[in-house]
Amino acid sequence: MMKKTLSVLALSALPVLALAAGNHQGGHGMAGHDMQGMHGSMHGGASHSNVGKPGDPAKVDRTIEVVMDDSMRFTPATITVKKGETIRFFVKNAGKVPHEMVVGSLQELKEHAEMMRKMPQMQHAEPNMVTLQPGQRGGLVWQFDQPGTVDFACLIPGHMEAGMVGKIVVE
Repeated sequence: MMKKTLSVLALSALPVLALAAGNHQGGHGMAGHDMQGMHGSMHGGASHSNVGKPGDPAKVDRTIEVVMDDSMRFTPATITVKKGETIRFFVKNAGKVPHEMVVGSLQELKEHAEMMRKMPQMQHAEPNMVTLQPGQRGGLVWQFDQPGTVDFACLIPGHMEAGMVGKIVVE
């Protein structure tokens, strides 16, 4: 009886473990939170947003270096680009803890940050983000197709709340 109970308990935990692991092909694989839906709106889908879309690495207009550090700041914290520009963000983690740069609307970033607080071990990879371990360098390519303001933040639990946010002004 004990062995059967343990087997049932172990099997019932599998969906939770699978959910916590997320979907590493994009999105978190979480019920009730569809990252593809989030990116659909971010990429100019049905609910048009001014955050832009993934850029073509072969058509980069310029590269902008962004440094993240343990003071919970991005340098620079405000970036100005032109409408239609494709930017390669060359991002460096100069800190001693992991950091990430995620591009999106403030509402999307706050929703994602809340999810990260609930599941801090969740790992994910999306075209609008780069997550770096201490000392690592990486990048993301993004096209800004509408004038306005686009936000970016570190969504590792506590980092956004500590002020690790920035703005991209699209002229």
